Amino acid sequence: MSLKEVLRKLEVDGEGGPIPDRWINNDIKPIEKDRRTWGFWTFHNYWVLVNSNISTFMTGSSLVAMGMTWWESIIAIVIGNLIATILVVLNSVPGAYYNLGFPVVNRYVWGMYGSQFVIWNRILLSIVWYGFQAWVGGECVYVCLQAIWPNLEERIPNHLAASTGTTTAEFASYIIFMVISLPFIWIRPFKLKYLFYGSSATILIFEIVLLIWSLATMGPDGFGSTMKASSTYSGWNIAFGIISTIGSIAAGILNQNDYARFARQPRDAVWSQIISFPIYAIICSVIGILVTAATQKRYDEAIWNLPNLLSAVIENGGSRSRAAAFFGAAALVISQIGVNVPGNALAGGFDLAATFPRFINIRRGAYITVLISIACNPWKLVNTSTVFLSVLSSYSVFLGPMTGLMISSYFVINRSKIKVHDLFVGNSSSIYWYTMGVNWRAAVAWLCGTAPSLPGFVAYVNTNVTVPIGLTHLYYICFLSGFVISSAVYIALHFAFPDRSIQDFIKTSPSAETLMKNYRAQWDEGVEVTEVINEEMKF
Repeated sequence: MSLKEVLRKLEVDGEGGPIPDRWINNDIKPIEKDRRTWGFWTFHNYWVLVNSNISTFMTGSSLVAMGMTWWESIIAIVIGNLIATILVVLNSVPGAYYNLGFPVVNRYVWGMYGSQFVIWNRILLSIVWYGFQAWVGGECVYVCLQAIWPNLEERIPNHLAASTGTTTAEFASYIIFMVISLPFIWIRPFKLKYLFYGSSATILIFEIVLLIWSLATMGPDGFGSTMKASSTYSGWNIAFGIISTIGSIAAGILNQNDYARFARQPRDAVWSQIISFPIYAIICSVIGILVTAATQKRYDEAIWNLPNLLSAVIENGGSRSRAAAFFGAAALVISQIGVNVPGNALAGGFDLAATFPRFINIRRGAYITVLISIACNPWKLVNTSTVFLSVLSSYSVFLGPMTGLMISSYFVINRSKIKVHDLFVGNSSSIYWYTMGVNWRAAVAWLCGTAPSLPGFVAYVNTNVTVPIGLTHLYYICFLSGFVISSAVYIALHFAFPDRSIQDFIKTSPSAETLMKNYRAQWDEGVEVTEVINEEMKF
């Protein structure tokens, strides 16, 4: 068999026609009616999972550890999540109304080739965060096994070096979680609602039970010092807490179009996210603070990490405590799968499918994301590489400007008018070709939004570096400052150096509402993108 024949067999299902598969396949094209299955409750349950997990539970810990009181932490969490809600909704509008995913949306922002810069950034985040969240899921599996066999470390002797930061038993738990997750990755995105129903119900019940248990059994001594510490914080540090809250979901804000495009009706994506996003993010963070404070005196320390808290329950209790810890950890395993599969595996799948649409679809891309995540050595990242985790947690320095470009491009430059078919044409006949496939205005604007925060970012990652206090303060608000600066520069450059093709389309095309309606009608009638492109290329 020749190489050409092998490559042909590796190709995924495409739309056919003379338009090269470099830009489209069935998973990247606009979503037709049969695949638009996400209703109000699907989006609701999705955000229950994303905002009611171990990471959100620990949000308060990072803020309290920096010197904030519990009530200052809550203020930062509330404000941060309200701002994040606005950004999520605004950035999901193109997906909800035009049924376009994140990689395709960035083609009209950055250009057909320029969009690869943003996409590869998101692919990197998906790979690393999948590994990180899978390791956390493995910690939950470890607690389940520990509940059955309290002497787990003796049953599975350690053969790993101390430099890895883990043990054989912990690594085996991680592998078990990875294997359990694999079948769920096979599920198509438009069929995920059943996974969301089960996972969201499980985590909500667990968190309510955990809160009731911790408050009802904390004893006469009451809350620990977590609820009593005095404030040592300034306004700038509280601002940092707000931005940290936004930054924790920055990657999700960036690619929310990947999920909004599956909305049955645009309002399903808009209203469900307005309601569910802030409610569950705030509630879960507050529960984390209350549970930690209520159990602090019992265990003589503030245990913010949920798997560690359940391990403490096992070590300090009898058979009933072990049973409770087992079911609690099992609930967390389900929750981690519900978070990690759509939030990281499928996100990586979307982006890889858009990058290599001829050979990769969402399923293949998702499994590639999982496979490469193992090469990141997540056990070492979590347990030994604090600098790398600092970089990841501060990545909003780069994501804020990207988000600003997407929102300003859609609402201001394009005025909500998108020529969808041109997003799948990789030559100068596309109005989104710009200059050799790259919109240089986006690149300049992104650099302008990123550069002011870089000195503070470097100082945060490397404590041996010192910078002026003003640059530190600017880093504290990096997401919003980068968002605003990049948006402003992008708009200014488009007005100073307008792209005539886009301007002509905006002036001569019907209203945005009419465009959206017409495109939806085409997709629902089974008209393929390539059919329309081929017809347009005849003239």
